[in-house]
Amino acid sequence: MTGLRLSVLDQSPVRKGGTAAQAIAETLELARLCDELGYHRYWLSEHHGTSLASATPEILIGQVAAQTKRIRVGSGGVMLTHYAPLKVAEQFRMLETLFPGRIDLGIGRAPGSDTRTARALADGHAMADVDRYPEMLMDVYGFMSGNLPPTHPYFGLKAQPAGETLPEMWLLGSSRASARFAAELGWAFCFAYFISQEGPETVLKEYEAAFQPSPFLAAPRTAMGVAVTCAETDEKAEYLSWSRWGSRVVTRARGQQGGGVITPEEAMALDYTEPELDYLAYLRQTYIHGSPGTVRARLEDLASEYGAEELVLVTITYDFEARKESYRLLAGEFGLQGG
Repeated sequence: MTGLRLSVLDQSPVRKGGTAAQAIAETLELARLCDELGYHRYWLSEHHGTSLASATPEILIGQVAAQTKRIRVGSGGVMLTHYAPLKVAEQFRMLETLFPGRIDLGIGRAPGSDTRTARALADGHAMADVDRYPEMLMDVYGFMSGNLPPTHPYFGLKAQPAGETLPEMWLLGSSRASARFAAELGWAFCFAYFISQEGPETVLKEYEAAFQPSPFLAAPRTAMGVAVTCAETDEKAEYLSWSRWGSRVVTRARGQQGGGVITPEEAMALDYTEPELDYLAYLRQTYIHGSPGTVRARLEDLASEYGAEELVLVTITYDFEARKESYRLLAGEFGLQGG
């Protein structure tokens, strides 16, 4: 498949026995490597109260952009219902001013946290009702562009620092509702396939069919977030993947947050219940892992099947060197050109 773009989603995973500071240092190192390898963009996630250290992508984006040369850098994504649209617009106007033409604003609707942490983020104020989400999205764009409608209560306000260019605007999600919002607003849309493999064909087709051109995007633009581990052989990739599979069971099925990514050996030695074994089978089926040739074939089939122009790859392994090697091998297999 020609013309397929490869990008990166980094959640800054903390390994068991490691520290969040190490995870952030690894994020910066991985970003420099992916810039050199020729990946198109590098997104930082927002999570709270977990063993994922990236809680403030708006801060980390500036550090990553300052330490790289050509790769686009952005949020994957800002969880807007926690925040005031004007503040988000100002943060990304500043980033666009510092790194013009390289910043993406990706926005998600999920809280990225448990309920208690979400209340703490609101600090006594109610988290924005999801029914207000489309309005909040329009406000972010209106503040950044200075194009709030005359009837808006904050008409005339413009996020600073003002400038001629805007970040790329992306909506992230795994549902038809998110796709519909992106289509109606004229934003690019990234389907979170690594979160949910249910219905991407329907979601992406509905997005493209309902898309309304906007001042910054004339035609629909689609991407898919995919979980991947690549190694020299299929067998090694499967072994490395056990860290993610076992860690997912521990956090999702057993509700044990914050313990960190476990080793493949620990993951394989866990005593799984029957429901957990079913979940493991699901993870093994949907998680793309293997040698460079194996992974490339599956990624190209996935992009072709759903019409995605770009794949945003998230790789989590216990061993950081293995994580870097996964991105390195895929860059070579796809012939990416750094600079």
